[in-house]
Amino acid sequence: MTDLSKLLSVANEAVEIGRKAALNQDLGEITSKGDRDMASEVDFAIEQAIRSHLAKATPEIEFLGEEEGRSGNNSGGLLWVLDPIDGTANFIHGIPLVAISLGLVAGESSLAGVIDMPFLNRRYAASPEGGASCNGRPIHGSTCSQLKDAIIAIGDYAVGEGAEERNVSRLALTSLLAAQIQRVRMLGTAATDLAWVAEGTLDASIMFNNKSWDTSAGVIIAPEAGVQLLDVDGTQHTFNSRGTVAVAAPIAGDLLDLIARSERGHS
Repeated sequence: MTDLSKLLSVANEAVEIGRKAALNQDLGEITSKGDRDMASEVDFAIEQAIRSHLAKATPEIEFLGEEEGRSGNNSGGLLWVLDPIDGTANFIHGIPLVAISLGLVAGESSLAGVIDMPFLNRRYAASPEGGASCNGRPIHGSTCSQLKDAIIAIGDYAVGEGAEERNVSRLALTSLLAAQIQRVRMLGTAATDLAWVAEGTLDASIMFNNKSWDTSAGVIIAPEAGVQLLDVDGTQHTFNSRGTVAVAAPIAGDLLDLIARSERGHS
């Protein structure tokens, strides 16, 4: 039987190692990963340090990091998934919206997650046994009931091959949201989006993608805080979903209608 409280404690220890590196290590060399995508030396340093810590603390659990891929033993069916710096573009430019995201995944579901915002001194955590918390206190999602009152974050626009085509629906959604909600926000870090929806700071977040290192922690933290978590087509969210929508339940239907309109190209 998996002891989730113990593994959540291990995750907190690992993320603390990453937090200290983010606060104390210089950017160093910037490595290009493609069109307007990059990683700093801090990304690699955090991933290597956390990978090493978890290999010793939980050798029976496989590890997946955004920068250097998979390692370890997968015989137990569990997987640690890490984004060492979610929001690297922000980090490189000195914008403090940066998060370290570590999730524990079994099959298509997240079992536990920790998101740390080192420059804002905030740490979010959740497991099914303990609910969701920020800095140790319970958190709950928004009760917003009307789109006109909602502040909603959207994920970054696409870059790289096929970006123009992929951005058609994203730009259409931006236009639809701007006409109907209180404010649109683009924070540049998916983990922060999900944590802030869990805390009620945002009323929803929408991502037309579902990269596991970006979302594996947030997709357990948000629902444990009472937030509805869905794919962009309105079906239940899983590890293999196409996109990621976290939303206060009262506005979920109206928001999904706007997403559907954007994907049909309607304005």
